Amino acid sequence: MNIKNLIFPAIKASVAAGFAILEVYNQDFEVEEKEDKSPLTLADKRSHEIITSHLTPLHFPILSEEGKSIEYEIRKQWDYFWIVDPLDGTKEFIKKNDEFTVNIALVKENKPVMGVIYVPVLRQLYFAAKDFGAFLMTLDSGIDFTQTSLDQIMDQSRPINACAKTDRPYTIVGSRSHATPELAAYVEKKRKEYETVDFISAGSSLKLCRVAEGNADVYPRLGPTMEWDTAAGHIIAECAGASVFRADNGEPMLYNKENLLNPWFFISNGKH
Repeated sequence: MNIKNLIFPAIKASVAAGFAILEVYNQDFEVEEKEDKSPLTLADKRSHEIITSHLTPLHFPILSEEGKSIEYEIRKQWDYFWIVDPLDGTKEFIKKNDEFTVNIALVKENKPVMGVIYVPVLRQLYFAAKDFGAFLMTLDSGIDFTQTSLDQIMDQSRPINACAKTDRPYTIVGSRSHATPELAAYVEKKRKEYETVDFISAGSSLKLCRVAEGNADVYPRLGPTMEWDTAAGHIIAECAGASVFRADNGEPMLYNKENLLNPWFFISNGKH
């Protein structure tokens, strides 16, 4: 299979979902509470429906945060599948701080091999695939995806490199809404190792993008996340030259586990 052929459909799905999300974002909206007490909005639902409609014709199973109740006995038979967070950073969406994303990844045999992250407010599109590279594009307001090809998108994109920026202090990126005592301890430890340490906060999968594009050296996730939170950013960071590994044993992060909760992990450009 040529994974490159699936990048453009995933991009179209993420951008279409992003436009729908902004329609809700720019008006008053209600917030529901899911069984796990996490928030849910009309934007989550609309994004899920749009992405599903785009990806279903591609004939791979879809595991989405908003449609996640698929038994492991079924899932474990999947070689390839899409893993989707239709609106990553719902808390940031509700706070209206603009730091929310659409995440779409293709997983092959428990590892992400292609990913797209779209930032609706900034119109920023991150995308990557194994043996293809990692790229960032800022969408022109007049772009028409029915008249656009992947080659045209590539012409307007630039490669990103996790190790590109060395003329800044050692920089840690962490969660804006999910800080933990373990993260605070890690930051304090690094302040003793480096003369100067900067800490930047970000919501949603933007944290993974900050390492991938070279604006941070490490993202220590010392708290809970789910597989759909990280899969797209995982492959984008890896294709940009960063390492993604479990915090407890240094082993790779795997997907489509029986329990979809991620272990704690690091995303690092090598200076963690």
